[in-house]
Amino acid sequence: MKVVCFGDSNTYGYDPRSWLGGRYPAESRWVDLLAQKTGWEVVNLGENGRCIPLRPMPLPADADLVIVMLGTNDLLQGCTPEKTTDRMKRFLQSLPLTPERVLLIAPPPMAPGEWVTDSSLIESSHLLAKYYRELAGQLGVQFADAGDWHVMLAYDGVHFTELGHRAFAENLTQEVCR
Repeated sequence: MKVVCFGDSNTYGYDPRSWLGGRYPAESRWVDLLAQKTGWEVVNLGENGRCIPLRPMPLPADADLVIVMLGTNDLLQGCTPEKTTDRMKRFLQSLPLTPERVLLIAPPPMAPGEWVTDSSLIESSHLLAKYYRELAGQLGVQFADAGDWHVMLAYDGVHFTELGHRAFAENLTQEVCR
């Protein structure tokens, strides 16, 4: 099975303790842990700072499953949860895949931290899961809410800790292996 993970810095495996966009080691990143736990070919298309693309993105056509987890950076850039969901809808509709081959994940909500000092951002990040769940139902794609997965966030209130990556990988593995 080939799985493509399309996301932002948390998919990339960004280590917020690094200076120049460094990553956690492979044995600590959720994408690599998913591959290890399942034996699947897992492609990491995470990119630091990525917002939801406004145009179609070329993804491997031979993917059995595309996991999409985006929206945090859109909120950080001032988009509302509704606008972020509209962007996600356009993006998901642009994918040349049948809906059952797409898993939309609502990112874990932000927490107070160095990057997150405005309580309205935290509130927006909590609302995003509700909107994404409704969107997934409309489009017929699979859905998971990582807000239910007890993912530990780093001091910045946005990025996963190494333990957070492990918790994310455990829960995602259970989700995709049902």
